[in-house]
Amino acid sequence: MTTPDRRSRPSSHPRATRGRANELLRRLHDKVEGSVDPLGMTAPIVHAQLAWMAHPQELSEHLLSLSRDLFRLQMHTWDRMRGIPSEDPISPNADDARFSDPAWTERPTWDLIKEWYLAFTRHTQDMLYETPGLSNKERRRAAFWWRKWLNAVAPTNFFWTNPVALRRAIETNGDSLRRGFENWLADLQAGNVRMTSPDDFRVGENLATTPGAVIYRNRLLEVIHYAPTQKRVRAEPVVIITPWINKFYVLDLVPRKSMIRFLLDQGLDVFITSWKNPDASMSEVGFDDYLIEGIDEIVRQARAFTGAAKVHAAGYCIGGTALAMYMAWANRRYGEAEMPVADWTLFTTLVDFHKPGDIEVFIDESSIRYLTEQMARKGYLDGKEMAASFRLLRSNSLIWHYVVHGWLYGESPPPFDVLFWNMDTTRMPYRMHAWYLRELYLHNKLIQPGALQVAGEALDLAAVSQPLYAVAAEDDHIAPWLQTFKVVHHVGGAVRQVLSSSGHILGIVNPVVDPPKRHYWVEASTRDDTPETWRQRAKRCEGSWWEDWMRWLKPRCGALVAARPVSTEAFPALADAPGQYVLEP
Repeated sequence: MTTPDRRSRPSSHPRATRGRANELLRRLHDKVEGSVDPLGMTAPIVHAQLAWMAHPQELSEHLLSLSRDLFRLQMHTWDRMRGIPSEDPISPNADDARFSDPAWTERPTWDLIKEWYLAFTRHTQDMLYETPGLSNKERRRAAFWWRKWLNAVAPTNFFWTNPVALRRAIETNGDSLRRGFENWLADLQAGNVRMTSPDDFRVGENLATTPGAVIYRNRLLEVIHYAPTQKRVRAEPVVIITPWINKFYVLDLVPRKSMIRFLLDQGLDVFITSWKNPDASMSEVGFDDYLIEGIDEIVRQARAFTGAAKVHAAGYCIGGTALAMYMAWANRRYGEAEMPVADWTLFTTLVDFHKPGDIEVFIDESSIRYLTEQMARKGYLDGKEMAASFRLLRSNSLIWHYVVHGWLYGESPPPFDVLFWNMDTTRMPYRMHAWYLRELYLHNKLIQPGALQVAGEALDLAAVSQPLYAVAAEDDHIAPWLQTFKVVHHVGGAVRQVLSSSGHILGIVNPVVDPPKRHYWVEASTRDDTPETWRQRAKRCEGSWWEDWMRWLKPRCGALVAARPVSTEAFPALADAPGQYVLEP
């Protein structure tokens, strides 16, 4: 008699059965949770509450600490009510401008409202960050979403609990309230809390005014070639790959802030991508298309226009990530001898997405599945939705500040070129953006050799041997510098690292001014470096890193030759800069 092969049958061991049951329950839990809470706004907070209930000892210790602080706050309250000077037990963070008006400190009533709000906020946040039994990511998500609610209910956001709003209403005989109501109506009509007036700027008139011409156009991009400002220029051109989630002119704002003008004044020949603002008809456009019809195409056009064998490429943010992928792709496709890029520069660029900054709170399987389903219905991701997400990351400074100043104080938003650009959003094609979110943000495949197949090639960043100039920003919450620094651990060429002061935009849009407004750290980095060890030996310099970049880049761009015209018979001007695509709503 034959004995059945037990290996071919599922194990009936109680432990294995429980394991399968637990796995099924986990999947069911994730599916249900992803359906009712796809963005993870409430689930992490609920999980934190349950975790504290399951750890009574830790909970009692925290409550004891809370009781001590509340006792101090009660004594402070008692002293202030009796008119006795008393130092605030809790001070706002250095970057918290909500309570900067003297009334919040000098007047006992407002001081106590502020102190009790800060006490509640501070302890709630600390409790969430210290939740036992949760992963670090889930703690951060719980704290993030609860902080958004705490920011929303701050006393500064309401007329009757904001001393500045009350004072201005009295001083203006109610006119501030009238103007605030008008601002509210305008924001309601715009469907957004405006950070600047759309009438303050016009692209091509007082923004993006550097002379140039569109010398090539396809369904994905316009290639803009800028008119030289010097009689002689470097023989090999600079090609800039801009992000497709924003319009390119952040690098060509007003003349004094324009990186493009700066490069031209340095005697460089400059080409830049201006991406098409896609609609539903482009839903199936993928990243392969962006690489071949976008990055490879502008490199080809710049080489053909100038006659140069090589270009010098630069990429900003996601444009930099795409450039890194192109460099890995091109090193395999063309080989070392025919490689069309001599060196490359990255501005605030992630290649390792393990800790992608504050945006991590939106990145998990259920969130991406939900977003993908939404994009599939429309064929694209509306740029306003992405802009709203990024504003949410800094809700006090990018949302509630404008609510308070516009609706409660009756102030008109000031003209600010960077904020105007930030509100001038673009869409992302469904297929490309879904792929990008899943393969890079969720699965972090770019740093895994051979894990990504792009345009017929398996990508390996280690194959990129060309020298790299990598710029990060100290206060960047979109692409944290501790994470962008890690590019040195994956590429094969020499890397010069720069850490600029300020954030994601102003750390890059960092013109040379006298006297200097900012500073930077600079030094070569190696695979053995950590961000901390590199910074210890990096040199701190006053001013703009643009000058150091030029010392690195210009000698690599070949000899000086007679400046080329902005367009030629072979490359006629299809439109004057800034082109047509950037003007499309």
